[in-house]
Amino acid sequence: MFDIFWTGKASKQLLKLKNRQVQITIRDAVTLLESFPNCPNVKALTNHAYQYRLRVGNYRVFFNADTHVEVIAIEEVKKRDERTY
Repeated sequence: MFDIFWTGKASKQLLKLKNRQVQITIRDAVTLLESFPNCPNVKALTNHAYQYRLRVGNYRVFFNADTHVEVIAIEEVKKRDERTY
């Protein structure tokens, strides 16, 4: 079981989302990270500032996981290209 910690940046990004339902969906998806690494929609990242990303619809939740899960950033994916991640 992993503890989940939100950085100030990630908390602010979550609260800035205009759609309340999207906020709830992201929060619920992050809650599932307690059972990391047995979580759906998680991918390990290489050559990136963060270790993992969680896909939640059009949003990506970036986090690091060692002894606990630390949610670092939330980004919306609009148009994909070679610089998406």
